[in-house]
Amino acid sequence: MDMNVSNLACARGGIVILEGVSFTLSAGQILILRGPNGIGKTTMLRTLAGLQPAVEGDVSLSLDHLTYGAHADGLKSTLTVTENLNFWAKVYGVSDITPALSAFNLHDLKDRLAHNLSAGQKRRLGLARLLVTGRKIWALDEPTVSLDVASVQLFADAVHAHCAAGGAALIATHIDLGLKADVLDLGPFKAKPRDLGGFDEAFE
Repeated sequence: MDMNVSNLACARGGIVILEGVSFTLSAGQILILRGPNGIGKTTMLRTLAGLQPAVEGDVSLSLDHLTYGAHADGLKSTLTVTENLNFWAKVYGVSDITPALSAFNLHDLKDRLAHNLSAGQKRRLGLARLLVTGRKIWALDEPTVSLDVASVQLFADAVHAHCAAGGAALIATHIDLGLKADVLDLGPFKAKPRDLGGFDEAFE
């Protein structure tokens, strides 16, 4: 399923930081978001995920088809690796967590409590949740933070497999994942100063 974004404008703290963003993300495609820190990569991903409203523009995609991976790992610290994945699998109606455990090399950690994991292990578990969502489009914000080289490769392999199976990925990252991907540089979409007239980026 394609995601078509047209003339999107996004705000942070009541100030428009991006405007005129247009692109199409198609099945099988990986699109890398690039731009300096503060340009608005996180803000745009949050807007696409429905966590804050757009200032203007259109996104032709139901949120039921997209999952958003933020900086936080989103784990329940008192649950084991298996219990964390089973929790999210039940939320999304998925019955088998084995592919997620395998993709991120978590089998040996499956009975360990999340709060006893290292930062990199927590990140792998957080990313493994992607595989139990059943969502076609992954929107990911700096997903490789805390990962070592081997774990970055596990992540890249998971993205490749997801897209080869008809999924798509939109990834904000500064590193080379070694994947065949298109690049969207947000620099040209930096907004000119404007008055929002009371616009509030947060839902009330």
